[in-house]
Amino acid sequence: MKLSIIIPVYNEESTISQVLEKLLNLSLPVDTEIIIADDGSTDKTAEIISEFENKNVVKVHTSLINLGKGAAVRYGLEYAEGDYVIIQDADLELNPEDFPKLLEPVLKNNAEVVYGSRFMKGSKRIARVPFITILANKIMTLYTNILYGTNLTDMATAYKLIKADIIKKINLTCTGFQFDPEVTSKLLRLGYKIKEAPISYQPRTIEEGKKVGWKDGFKHMYYLTKYRFIKKQNFRKKK
Repeated sequence: MKLSIIIPVYNEESTISQVLEKLLNLSLPVDTEIIIADDGSTDKTAEIISEFENKNVVKVHTSLINLGKGAAVRYGLEYAEGDYVIIQDADLELNPEDFPKLLEPVLKNNAEVVYGSRFMKGSKRIARVPFITILANKIMTLYTNILYGTNLTDMATAYKLIKADIIKKINLTCTGFQFDPEVTSKLLRLGYKIKEAPISYQPRTIEEGKKVGWKDGFKHMYYLTKYRFIKKQNFRKKK
């Protein structure tokens, strides 16, 4: 089995090298490849990434302009050659050392989709999580569960491990942070079951570079609603 690790990155000069070092030093029971989708960074991110390009597991796609996380993930999927795909943000809020927990349901039970939950029993919070973050997550996740009849604990997690054959056939149209509600909604509407595994979480502040804001929460709920009620015939890419 081969795992494609897609890193959408925009202006993360302070953390991208640490993320890549962690990934390169991982010991996993599967082969891996790292795909970096630089979404038009204007700081030293591209320069730092170039230092890793001689590693045979690192591929780089660079956008000339900033399009958004969703667009970067979609570009990364075009390069992915693995059997499974996982999204790794470049901000170190989530720890790659949790990958074995996410892979366990795949290797043991052939799970097709596994989300890393920051809020289920067994998860570990490295730093204090702001109350507004917890509240927003609970509202969005509860809303997802009501709309789709699921029992998720963390819809908006960045750690989404998905079988490549599945995600590559889904017609994704997102450009920004709406990637999370779009892919979750379409997976559920198409009948795929989402397993969850507990992960660690070290939230960062806006001052430290956090890019998701409260407005994104409302956008998430809009897309969750939209994809619940529109026809699902166009959710799969046309052959």
